[in-house]
Amino acid sequence: MRLEAVLHALSDPMRLRIVRELAADGDELSCSYFDLPVTKSTTTHHFRVLRESGVIRQVYRGTAKMNGLRRDDLDGLFPGLLDALLDAAARQDARVRDLGDG
Repeated sequence: MRLEAVLHALSDPMRLRIVRELAADGDELSCSYFDLPVTKSTTTHHFRVLRESGVIRQVYRGTAKMNGLRRDDLDGLFPGLLDALLDAAARQDARVRDLGDG
């Protein structure tokens, strides 16, 4: 797992959205759980980038491809990085919501 690959994977809004949902759930989620506003092939691409960078792991459970956040590995190699990025994304969402209310 390389830092630049992790940062690249998390720099895309759709991939960050996937990671945020996995982090919030704390468990494995199937690919079909995610309702992203992109094509199926683009969704597949985003999951591949996340998997190849080491941010998520994918395993088959029956016919479902399950996705899990590799939080322990990320925290072990890059302490505090994932939490800092998730917190920053939440703060950004709050600012956008606040601006929309004004």
